[in-house]
Amino acid sequence: MSTMPVGGLVPQGADDAAELVVRNAKIHTGDPSRPQAEALGIRDGVITVIGDDGDVAGHIGPDTKVVDALGRRVIPGLNDSHLHVIRGGLNYVLELRWDGVRSLRQGLAMLREQAARTPKGHWVRVVGGWSAEQFAERRLPTVAELNAAAPDTPVFVLHLYQSAVLNRAALKAAGFTKDTPDPKGGQIVRGRDGEPTGMLLAAPSALILYSTLAKAPVLEGEDRKTSTRHFLRELNRFGLTSAIDAAGGFQNFPDNYATVIELAKEGRLSLRISYHLFPQTPGQEIDDLARWIEMSRPGDGDEWLRLNGAGENLTWAAADFENFTQPRPELSADYEVEFEKAVRLLMENGWGFRLHATYDETIRRDLGVFEKLAAEGLFPAGNRWLFDHAETVSADSLDRIAVLGGAMSVQNRLSFQGEAFLRRYGPGAAADAPPIRAMLDRGLTVGAGTDATRVSTYNPWVALHWLVSGRSVGDLTLRPPANRVDRHTALTMFTHAGAKLTGEEEVKGVLRPGCYGDLAVLSDDYFTVAESEIAGIESLLTVTGGRIVYAAAEYEGLDEELPPVPSWSPVARFGGYQASRRTALTGARQAELLGEAVAESEQHRRWRTARGLIPAAASTPFDPCFDL
Repeated sequence: MSTMPVGGLVPQGADDAAELVVRNAKIHTGDPSRPQAEALGIRDGVITVIGDDGDVAGHIGPDTKVVDALGRRVIPGLNDSHLHVIRGGLNYVLELRWDGVRSLRQGLAMLREQAARTPKGHWVRVVGGWSAEQFAERRLPTVAELNAAAPDTPVFVLHLYQSAVLNRAALKAAGFTKDTPDPKGGQIVRGRDGEPTGMLLAAPSALILYSTLAKAPVLEGEDRKTSTRHFLRELNRFGLTSAIDAAGGFQNFPDNYATVIELAKEGRLSLRISYHLFPQTPGQEIDDLARWIEMSRPGDGDEWLRLNGAGENLTWAAADFENFTQPRPELSADYEVEFEKAVRLLMENGWGFRLHATYDETIRRDLGVFEKLAAEGLFPAGNRWLFDHAETVSADSLDRIAVLGGAMSVQNRLSFQGEAFLRRYGPGAAADAPPIRAMLDRGLTVGAGTDATRVSTYNPWVALHWLVSGRSVGDLTLRPPANRVDRHTALTMFTHAGAKLTGEEEVKGVLRPGCYGDLAVLSDDYFTVAESEIAGIESLLTVTGGRIVYAAAEYEGLDEELPPVPSWSPVARFGGYQASRRTALTGARQAELLGEAVAESEQHRRWRTARGLIPAAASTPFDPCFDL
């Protein structure tokens, strides 16, 4: 594939020859000044030329790797603006992924096989990326099914922010007994004898779910690096070249960041990561923020790994929960006192932030603090800040956010929790959850992401399908056309808008000279494929900084070799996201296609008749076999 001979593209001895050329492509550049192109060249990780074959011809040298896109669609590399990539990487090879699995029967078969392969001392864990609504059975596994599938190996199955199902062995390994008290905000479901049944409920806090998961064995040392590299490769599989890590609970700084820091030093990251810092200990948040401010500033780092600010929590008391099977949590009446201290500290020291806020009730209270500081001239003080999630944000709050110079980051959490949201809040609220069009109409920067891996899948095409169609993974229409976006807008939310949230909009998210050489050659044309098939798109070739970081189909073998995962790992047997066969055509669409075929046949008949190839009388198809 390197120096592939192509007619009209003769290697030359140019000093500025590109290291990689992609040609014969339908390139969507994302650049309004030149929206389309056919070829581009990359040198030193940056695009140096873009246009047609003639434009890149002078940039091909003897050592240039030339990749023929075979007429496929090429897009800027995707950027997930809210992904828990650091935490996901540390655990990836330990997790059995039900992402994309279409039936519980298949999921249980995978679990049963994995239990037989898992060595003593390890757990089988299914942690996020799926919903009961995606299964044909439309239900969770039962405790009895987990016990039957794995009588001796601990099994932990997390379902959204709502619940977890544990088998008998996992209850024992986690130390749950008849005497274990319910933690605050959580419930251990018990049988008539008082013993835990194996069901854990977030009521409404997911802390009980995550604290239980934290009792499972973890990876150390080189195994963490191997796991992270395989997770990044899995993200590259879908065309992701950047992500903003939103931190999160049980992700301590600097300990849990050490792996990506080491990989960055070694030049082995295949995904650009901008990260946030999240105070972990209630009551200690201000001290943690003050200590971090002394250590670094947002923007520190390089194009592969950089600090982007604080959040997505600043103080624990100000964070609401997103378990839509439970009522909206009532936050403490005075959380603003410590919250204001945190925001003031950040603003005075040039730190931006992002805030987890599900409900408008929380957003209004946060905005009150910001407006108070703005009156003092302390907010936003030139710092980037944004709200995450915002499923029920009001029009008035959006106006206030715009005045204060804020931005938004939305995720497809309702792809997986939409049915629960609909049951609690009704179709009117679900139609505006979140109000994406209202955000964009106010000129706000709106980045898009997944919030993977504990709830949503990390597959960005599932999120892009949700943005465009308004449908959940259970095929329920939640958002009407008035609150959906077109494909171009959705893609911009997953590329250039994310770059704006990290201050990199001049070099990332578009394909033009001077920008990072980040792109994906897609399996299907995102702009023309049927809407229902958007979620099935993958990348066949992903390039980050001019490096081929993922390669499949005709390009297999062009990417970098990775160290092997443990032979018993679920990733070794099942991989990650379970791509399923494309859905069958609906009856209506099948009839439409048949009609198109009939019409085309009639056009062919008329063409042949006009040229005397068949007699004009043969206007009716006839086969003598039927002359009975």
